[in-house]
Amino acid sequence: MTDIDLPGTGRYRMREPERPDRPAGPPTTRIAFAAAHVVADPLGDNAPGAPAAVDWDATLAFRHHLWSLGLGVADAMDTAQRGMGLDWAATRELITRSGAEARATGGRLACGVGTDQLTTPARTLGEVVAAYEEQLAVVEEAGAQPVLMAGRALAALARGPEDYLTVYGRLLARGSRPVILHWLGEMFDPALAGYWGSTDLDEAAKTVLTLIEEHAGRIDGIKISLLDAERETALRRALPPGVRLYTGDDFHYPELIRGDGLGHSDALLGVFDPIAAVAAAALQALDAGDTARYDALLAPTVPLARHLFAAPTYHYKTGIVLLAWLAGHQEHFTMVGGAQSGRSVPHLVELFRLADRAGVLPDPELAVRRMRQFLAVAGVTA
Repeated sequence: MTDIDLPGTGRYRMREPERPDRPAGPPTTRIAFAAAHVVADPLGDNAPGAPAAVDWDATLAFRHHLWSLGLGVADAMDTAQRGMGLDWAATRELITRSGAEARATGGRLACGVGTDQLTTPARTLGEVVAAYEEQLAVVEEAGAQPVLMAGRALAALARGPEDYLTVYGRLLARGSRPVILHWLGEMFDPALAGYWGSTDLDEAAKTVLTLIEEHAGRIDGIKISLLDAERETALRRALPPGVRLYTGDDFHYPELIRGDGLGHSDALLGVFDPIAAVAAAALQALDAGDTARYDALLAPTVPLARHLFAAPTYHYKTGIVLLAWLAGHQEHFTMVGGAQSGRSVPHLVELFRLADRAGVLPDPELAVRRMRQFLAVAGVTA
């Protein structure tokens, strides 16, 4: 067994991780996307505010890892640091490259459509629509399913629910295939407070349902990231037939995906990035009707997820990239925009411990060696 001295914990013994069987293909009873991170070029000028320098080989290799587990990839979304280091030029290239890899391998791919190419605040709703349309064309050309992301430009300009209905109505009329809508709570991005025209979430939900009911044939589903299981379940039950609820709730995902007698959520989750192998095995168990196995696999990941996405939630990407490095999916702990500084040393130490308990570090010796390197650079000595 492998031991490590952890500050605040003392001598810690790593568990021997379970290595669940690799699924033969995608899950059959749920649709599951892992929102994927990008791997920075460690020799690039990835300082705060600088254009993103991406290690494309490592970034695409991680997407192949997710596809190999039967998971879909949700790309160019907030987990990929949209709005927090990944600029539009790099995002456009990411969408194009991921689209080519998805076509070559048959992997499922959805990509975020936003307005972050705007360098000055939009003055009219028409400018917001045009920005969305520009990105929508890039995603459709890549062959990916569009995710109409909650946009800062629209949140800043809209004066009420009618403005949201106008913008989304025009975009849905433009799209060539059913899209996934996206409701991201302000805990993930404070600039999105009051999205859908109200800070009252019940009123916002009414606007969302009005939009979906008017355009149900053009909407595959909606991703909800509000970290509120009861609200998500209520909205799911109110959706028109055929419109999916993709949970983005990184706190309550096991119960929401498992569902109840009235239905279940599908998944589009940032937490599926670091727990991909465990999540894929759990979904395979769910397909087989083995809910006990499903629960046993996912239960230990919940404390990890709750710590990973603790406030300030928008810095969860720092933990995701640390875990990718510890698990051997990349060779460094560097992020675009210098975001590796987004979490404290005590936070990341506890993340390491919880990741081990959740069984998501496949090589304990590698993880310990790299954690010791991180602690040494942070000034922590045994």
